[in-house]
Amino acid sequence: MSTGHDHGTSEIRYEKPLWWALGLTSTFLIAEIIGGLVTNSLALLSDAAHMMTDVIALTVSLIAVRMSRRPADARRTYGYARMEAFGAIINGGLLFVVAGYILWEAVGRFREPPEVASTGMLVIAILGLIVNLISMRLLRAGSGTSLNVKGAYLEVWSDMLGSVGVIIGAIVIKVTGWTLVDPIIAVLIGLWVLPRTWTLLKRAGHILMQGVPEGMDVAAIRKRLIEMPAVQEVHDLHVWSLGTGQVVLTAHIVLAAGVPDPQTIQVELTRVIEQQFDIHDVTLQVERTWGSAEIRVKMPHRTQIILLG
Repeated sequence: MSTGHDHGTSEIRYEKPLWWALGLTSTFLIAEIIGGLVTNSLALLSDAAHMMTDVIALTVSLIAVRMSRRPADARRTYGYARMEAFGAIINGGLLFVVAGYILWEAVGRFREPPEVASTGMLVIAILGLIVNLISMRLLRAGSGTSLNVKGAYLEVWSDMLGSVGVIIGAIVIKVTGWTLVDPIIAVLIGLWVLPRTWTLLKRAGHILMQGVPEGMDVAAIRKRLIEMPAVQEVHDLHVWSLGTGQVVLTAHIVLAAGVPDPQTIQVELTRVIEQQFDIHDVTLQVERTWGSAEIRVKMPHRTQIILLG
């Protein structure tokens, strides 16, 4: 007996906040680019560049959300759950490119500091800060559960820091006339963002490489299964993640001699994995000398059972 599987992602409910954040950010981006060119502020243009990546990041996140709704098919049996990891990779790559450009541009400005219109720079930065704070508030809930939304949230967070830096720089220039503070702040923004971007890229790459999810101990899972009286051996144990919170486990279980009912043992093993390791998509193939039984269990919503031999 079997039932279908639905690997829909939890991030779908965050689509509306993503749309609001995208609308606000896109609208202000145009004003900030114009303001940066008029005031000749690298820090402001740096902030505008980050805001441009915000727009791209939010767009990528929305595309990932939409694609994640597509059901599994014969060619993609797990559906599009990994779109969030691809979205995070794109967002991280964009941040690296932007940070690299800002650092390169800052080198030239250290040699020849240009004149900066601090008043216009200050006004635009304050407005940008307000927009970023609103966007962060909209994305905060999803950032803790979705790697895709977390990537967009990190983009907006870094841009918010950029706005704060620009405000500080504008005040310093207005009070002291020291224009070197403009490229210094631009460099500090870039250096703050890069390590966090690298962390995001590593997490997304780990998912795409089917690495063991963070916090999962494969040795502990194997040890717990072998401790079961009916289990003689565990091999081909694999644990990976389709996306944030979607952990999958497969294993071959060799039963001890004399076990009468492999199906009962199968269900018990799956219950242990679910309750003790919080893994709800489990495929176990049970083997014994005179036959085998394979049961696929996805709890708590649905169960698929296939008996062989």
